Amino acid sequence: MSELTIPTTTLADGTPFPLLGLGTGSPKGPEGAEVVAAALREGYRLVDTAAQYGNEAAVGEGIRRSGIDPAEVLVTTKIAGGDQGREAARLGFTESLRRLGLPSVALLLIHWPNPSRGLALDTWRTLIDLKEEGLTAHIGVSNFRPEQLQELFDATGVWPEVNQIQLSPALPRQEALAFHREHGIVTEAWGPLGGREGLSEQFALHRVAEKHGVTTSQVTLRWIRDQDIVAIPRSSNPERRRQNAELDHLVLDDADRALLASLDLGEHKAWDSREHEEW
Repeated sequence: MSELTIPTTTLADGTPFPLLGLGTGSPKGPEGAEVVAAALREGYRLVDTAAQYGNEAAVGEGIRRSGIDPAEVLVTTKIAGGDQGREAARLGFTESLRRLGLPSVALLLIHWPNPSRGLALDTWRTLIDLKEEGLTAHIGVSNFRPEQLQELFDATGVWPEVNQIQLSPALPRQEALAFHREHGIVTEAWGPLGGREGLSEQFALHRVAEKHGVTTSQVTLRWIRDQDIVAIPRSSNPERRRQNAELDHLVLDDADRALLASLDLGEHKAWDSREHEEW
C-alpha cells in the first residue's frame, strides 16, 4: 500500500507544517507505541502528545520502532499545568525529553492558561528561551483565548506560532480563527471529530457524507482542511487513519458548507479557559 501524502500549511517563519497529525492520549504502553509506529510507517509525520497524557514514553518508543528517521518526525508535547513557571517549565520539559528519548521536539505548547496560577507568562518566557536554545523548533499554546494570546505578545513581543484549540463543525470558533489569522498563528484542532459534542450523530453531517459517499469523519476533516486548520484526530484503526488522510477526492460545495454551519452549538459550548483549568 502506498505511503500517505499529507498536505501542509505554513508556520509564521515559512516552515511547512502537516495539516493532519496523529492525536494520542490512549492507548499507552506497548499498544500505544505500536499505534504510533504504524501511523509513521503509513506516512504520518506529526504526532501530538503531552506530559499530562502519560504516554510520552510510548510515543518515543513508537518512533524508534517505526524505522523512520526521528529527525523526520514532528513531535508536539505540552507543559502540564503543574509544571508552569520560569524554572518549573524547563524542568518539566527536560523530563518530557527524557521520556520521549529525544534531544528536542518540533513544537512545544503550554497546555492550558490556568489563570488562577498566574504563571502563563513566566512559562511563555521559558518557551522562548527553549526555542532560542534549539531544544524546540517552534513554540505555541493550547486552549488560549484571543485576549490571553494578546497578553503573551504584549509582554514579550512574541506571538505563539500555534494555538491548539477545541474545534469542529459543532464548535467552529470563528472569532478565535480570525484572531489567529490576523496575527500569523496556525490553528490546530483538538477533538476535530466532535466526540464530546455528539457531532457524529448529527443528521446534517450524515446527509453530506451520504451525498459524497464518504465517512462523516472525512467530511469533518475536509471542512477543517479547507480552512487551513491542522487536525489531530486519534485513531488506533489503520483503515480509519488512511481514510482521515485521503481527502483529495472529496470537494465540499456551498450547500454542504451551509448544512455544516447549522451544526454550530455556539462559542459558549467550548471549554472556557478562563474557568476550566488542568494541572
